[in-house]
Amino acid sequence: MVAALIAAELLMTGLIIGIIGLFLGCVIGIVVLFFSVKSDDRIERITELLPGANCGGCGYAGCGDFARAIVEDGADVTGCVACNEASAKEIGEILGKEFAAREKKVAVVYCSGDRDRAIHCAEYNGLSDCRAAAAYAGGGKGCRYGCVGMGTCARNCPFGAIEIRNGLAIVHPDLCVGCGKCVELCPRKLIHLVPADSKAHIYCNSLEKTVVKRKVCKAGCIGCKKCVKAFPDLFNAAGGLVRVVEPEKLTGEDLEKIACPVHVLHLVEEDFPAWQKREKTQEPEAEKEKNI
Repeated sequence: MVAALIAAELLMTGLIIGIIGLFLGCVIGIVVLFFSVKSDDRIERITELLPGANCGGCGYAGCGDFARAIVEDGADVTGCVACNEASAKEIGEILGKEFAAREKKVAVVYCSGDRDRAIHCAEYNGLSDCRAAAAYAGGGKGCRYGCVGMGTCARNCPFGAIEIRNGLAIVHPDLCVGCGKCVELCPRKLIHLVPADSKAHIYCNSLEKTVVKRKVCKAGCIGCKKCVKAFPDLFNAAGGLVRVVEPEKLTGEDLEKIACPVHVLHLVEEDFPAWQKREKTQEPEAEKEKNI
């Protein structure tokens, strides 16, 4: 008798729970039917074509947000500097429009003051962050315009295009897509976006007078203006600092003619001598096996 009562109670409980579940399911179904927002499948397709780095270089929260802006607000796909031409063309086909080609840019660090050439007035002992170090007595570096070298740009680069070599940030142009994140993070504002086909730069950012500059760095631009005299259309002098106006037009022959006395003006490829040496001298593993 007791067992029968327990079974009846369990059956009734299950029946009540089932009815409640069925009712709630119907309510949810009605809500979805009348209040659901239809999504545009083009947003998902375009999101898949974007690089997915969520670097923020486009000015939006991420690749998904940018894809939505492209579809709904008419944002230009060229706003994503990391998107290659093939993906941009495919996005254009999805939307039924053509996008103008953009100039590829890469980041460059206007500084040559590594640990061997720049003088450190003090030893910084604090948070390993360029912004924190720059705010606290400049991180110990004598030049208040030079690279702090704590690696904030390298750690935050979504594409791993920056390395810290001997206390100096070096950008690998073959990996950089020009998202500009490092430009925003650098407290010294010495990282700039330049045309990807740039051949050479003046790797100095100091606005100090030459006498002051040479006391704290052996690699600073001395403002001799030899480059300006040789190619006045390609260089612009501002006090004790000279800038390359059109770096993509410079050649190795031009630099030999200028013969920068402190070698602060040099080719981009000179920042990677070890890489070049391996590329030219080392044989691929497959070739070595063949020769053996």
